[in-house]
Amino acid sequence: MPRPRRRPAARHPPETTLHSQSDLRNESVILSANTNYDGRMNLIRVSEAARFLGVSDDTVRRWTDNGSLTALRDESGRLAVDGLELARHAQKLAQLPDDPHRTGSSARNRFVGLVTGITADKVMAQVELQCGPFRVVSLMSSEAVRDLGLELGSVATAVVKATTVIIETPQGKGTV
Repeated sequence: MPRPRRRPAARHPPETTLHSQSDLRNESVILSANTNYDGRMNLIRVSEAARFLGVSDDTVRRWTDNGSLTALRDESGRLAVDGLELARHAQKLAQLPDDPHRTGSSARNRFVGLVTGITADKVMAQVELQCGPFRVVSLMSSEAVRDLGLELGSVATAVVKATTVIIETPQGKGTV
């Protein structure tokens, strides 16, 4: 089966070009943002794309039918989409509600949601929020829960400012 044709470079604006680590050492190695290091596109099957976005397979197929996503075939002949294009589409769809309590902050990871669980004792509490498709859990003092007036069903914003974020990939891909 022939490999899917790559899109013409003109469809990708210059800001989608990624520079590899070796570029920092003045070696001119530039990778297109939609290719692997071996030059192949990152293809994601329709069923996986649907699972990542929390929609049905039929919804992803409708997006390919109406041109919102480009339909391609993977090496097995299954319907797939370009990973970069899917990521951009996901960003367009991931519009969380505006934070009603927005204040000046350096934290960029803000998740507005509803309080779905509070487990508290005299000293500590575990608060769960449902922020769109994401479940966010925070441990705080029981006093903070009272001071913030947190109750089941109340609107709250989870602000994440972490010194460590661990990124994982499926087995066999990108292992170091």
